Amino acid sequence: MIQIEGFVTGIAQENCYLIHNEQNLLIVDPGAEGDRLAAEIERIGKKPQAILLTHTHYDHIGAVEQLRKLYAIPVYVSPLEQKWLGDPILNLSGLGRHDDMPDLIVQPAEFEFELKEYTIGDMTFQVVPTPGHSIGSVSFIFDNFVVVGDALFKGSIGRTDLYTGDLQQLLYSVKTYLFTLPRELPAYPGHGPATTIGQEIDTNPFFN
Repeated sequence: MIQIEGFVTGIAQENCYLIHNEQNLLIVDPGAEGDRLAAEIERIGKKPQAILLTHTHYDHIGAVEQLRKLYAIPVYVSPLEQKWLGDPILNLSGLGRHDDMPDLIVQPAEFEFELKEYTIGDMTFQVVPTPGHSIGSVSFIFDNFVVVGDALFKGSIGRTDLYTGDLQQLLYSVKTYLFTLPRELPAYPGHGPATTIGQEIDTNPFFN
């Protein structure tokens, strides 16, 4: 059985997820606080296999280099945002949002996602496109949950006023790739509490 644990990181209160089975572990969106995330990985006691990124805004990638080097594991990202990793303007760290934030430069990801099924560390998931918050945003569909990044939140959706944001594209993405999933499926967003697909279909004001 695949399990998921969430950890709120950094000044933007971003959710990093550690997904693991009996032996292996995947890191999704390590936004900040790399030492703390490493301590949680050691507590869980499973072997990290990869870092998966739903998108590349600063609050989702701040601890990528630390954990990538510590565990000698590859990073996966959408090809549409590969260059954002090393560009502080595109990943938003260089826009002066926080006075004490240095420009964030992450080395290129080893792998660029295709929109297909992956099996990494004996864990299988589907990568689907959910752009609208950013052009390369993707979601990860596992058998017993979906990780949706900043596409969908409990009672809301991701902001669309940033570079490559598009409200109509985001609404289409959610309706096409997320709201067609089983209603009971838990959905884990990039910020805030978890929800379910059915709850958002029924109550999310952007769709009702």
